[in-house]
Parts: sequence; C-alpha cells; structure tokens
Amino acid sequence: MRTRNLSFGLYADEEGLAWVRGLVAEAVAARRARLVGDAVLRAFPDSGLTTADAYDYLADQWAWENPGQSSGTRESVELRVQLACSLRTWRAIRKTVINTLCPAGMGPHTCRVPWCVG
Repeated sequence: MRTRNLSFGLYADEEGLAWVRGLVAEAVAARRARLVGDAVLRAFPDSGLTTADAYDYLADQWAWENPGQSSGTRESVELRVQLACSLRTWRAIRKTVINTLCPAGMGPHTCRVPWCVG
C-alpha cells in the first residue's frame, strides 16, 4: 500500500474541524485503510501564502449563507490527511467524505462547514 494524501480547505472553528476529522476517520475505518497522520495548516510551507488568503471565498460563503451571524472563531484552514491505502480505496474515502460534508441534494442548502477539496 502507498501513502496517499487528501486535502480539504475548511472554514471552521475547533468544533467544526473536529467534526470533519471524525468524518474522515469514519470513512477510513469503513474502508479498512490506515490513517497515517493529519495536519492543520494555516500557511503553506515555502510560499508565504496563508490559508486565509487561499480560502477567503469559504469565509464569504459562510457569511452569505448565515447573514447577520457572527463567524465566531472560524478560520480558513487546510486539513491534510495521509492514508495508507490503494488508489481505489483512496477514491472511495474521498468520495464518502465529500458526500458527507454537505449531503443535501441539488436544492439550496447550507453546509455545516464550508469546504473545498484539493
């Protein structure tokens, strides 16, 4: 098995980040993959670019979906996850996490944690 990476841009507070980590852990366990490690980035190494700059549109999305509400301690971060698994398993885990992050159908809805996948 190879080590493979998943990256998610998130606009979350600590509770939201813990929720996303839990979704990833559940998806990994269901596919019998191995979670090698994860990291939360607030800046990209060797680039000078912050996650706040890279994912500023996620903060805008949250503000648009939650008018008049305080964003509290939410911030734009990148969650990087390393998995030991096959490519097929990696794809299945990625798909499961994406579908679970915001499971509403085609109609208008609000995601608990605004996100994007890298």
